[in-house]
Amino acid sequence: MTERYAQVEKAIRDHITTFNAQDLHSLLTGLAEDAVWQTGQHTFCGRDELAALFSEAFRTIAPELTIRSMLIDQNRVACELLETMTIEGAAREDFIAGFYCVDANGVITSAKIYRQGSADI
Repeated sequence: MTERYAQVEKAIRDHITTFNAQDLHSLLTGLAEDAVWQTGQHTFCGRDELAALFSEAFRTIAPELTIRSMLIDQNRVACELLETMTIEGAAREDFIAGFYCVDANGVITSAKIYRQGSADI
């Protein structure tokens, strides 16, 4: 395993860990200031928009992610994730495909998230 591979893998694993801990500050620190995040038909740009996105998700559905598989090619990562959440009091699980780009500093610059047929809940 190369040093770059390890850096990219760490960036994604740290992202999942801070996401699951609902640690918004650490989560945003792992994202580029101008990160672009696409989910379904929605695009979020920059840490301010991402802070609102993640805060709302933490408050309303309490999501938690589990990495099922991860493929890394230089600065690009493809992950199969299992998301567990609560919607209107009922537990729900969805499989997610996440595609990430990580810069030379180990910071996520972009993501495209697809949930079982759609990224929309």
